[in-house]
Amino acid sequence: MNTTTSAGTALPLDGLRVVEFTHMVMGPTCGMVLADLGAEVIKVEPIDGDRTRHLLGAGAGFFPMFNRNKKSIAIDLRNRAGLEVAIRLASSADVVAQNFKPGVMARHGLDYASLSRLNEGLIYVNHSGFLPGPYEHRTALDEVVQMMGGLAYMTGRPGDPLRAGSSVNDIMGGMFGAIGAMAALMQRGRTGRGQEVDAALFENNVLLVGQHMMQYAVTGEPAAPMPERISSWGVYDVFGVKDGGQIFLAVVSDAQWQTFCDAMGYADLKADPRHASNNDRVRARATLLPELRRRLAAHRAEELAATFERHGLPFAPILRPEQLFDDPHLNATAGLAEITLPDGERAGQRARTTLLPLRLAGRRPGVRADPPRLGQHTRELLAGLGYTPDEVAALHEAAAVA
Repeated sequence: MNTTTSAGTALPLDGLRVVEFTHMVMGPTCGMVLADLGAEVIKVEPIDGDRTRHLLGAGAGFFPMFNRNKKSIAIDLRNRAGLEVAIRLASSADVVAQNFKPGVMARHGLDYASLSRLNEGLIYVNHSGFLPGPYEHRTALDEVVQMMGGLAYMTGRPGDPLRAGSSVNDIMGGMFGAIGAMAALMQRGRTGRGQEVDAALFENNVLLVGQHMMQYAVTGEPAAPMPERISSWGVYDVFGVKDGGQIFLAVVSDAQWQTFCDAMGYADLKADPRHASNNDRVRARATLLPELRRRLAAHRAEELAATFERHGLPFAPILRPEQLFDDPHLNATAGLAEITLPDGERAGQRARTTLLPLRLAGRRPGVRADPPRLGQHTRELLAGLGYTPDEVAALHEAAAVA
């Protein structure tokens, strides 16, 4: 697998080997981040494949989204010979990542305590629902921690908790796993020793709502759900406009208020002393916003967007995810890259996927390898571990690998 950029320079994690025993979103996100940054990431799958390869509905995009730039080896961990392969492979790694329930990896001798005896420099990243404590044996999902961690309460209307529309904790949890792995690798460079890293969904969610917890600590007032919040800004909302359109508009400073009123011809609102400062406008929201909604309803969303862009004011069209494929900024900044879909009815067809939201030396880390087919690299990896062709054939015959 090529681990250089299009400019020919090595990616930051070139030369590192990561073995991941992961599924769903959280663990695979960690591996994807490390893979995009240049690591050789080997996905260990069961003989019948990671089940996210065949999910329907909201899960249909999981596998192709979070498993690019990886190799796949299929191993039956219940087969003694297969387990020996897994242990040999894991002990050859710089980083092992896993997101199974507590105790699963230990039963197979694939936990940190077992593997670190074979490789004292190993970094071992656990992705779990909860950090060790009273909740650690609970089964967690993104939805579970959003509900118990206050995020669903903040997103929904009063009395109607609503999960965020993306797997925010799974994705961020995997990102923190990757951050922890890279921090541990830096420390290994000084000490020569590896360590265990823990990332967890619940604790990740608590970080996301930490600003609302701190709001309570500072003001003594509980944070209200987003639809009922007391905004910090006088104008900061979605407005219904002409022809059934919608647009988000914001005016977050006194200078922007002056600009907004001049651009829209609202001299009367500009002169009103009730609107003199941002805090004045916040206090006047009960009357100001209905008046703005009445006036803005006469304009089309495209017209308002052009006006706000021309005057440097914050705005946003209300888009659906599928519309982003045609977004001019994403396409101009190389934010999308093509992959070949590995599974399902559209297997073999090309699609575009989103890249990490960063640049290194002026370039986006891209797609070096498509999401792998099940067991695509099994023979190659077995050979790299020192298995002879006859031994590889015997493993296949015994259904220890696929």
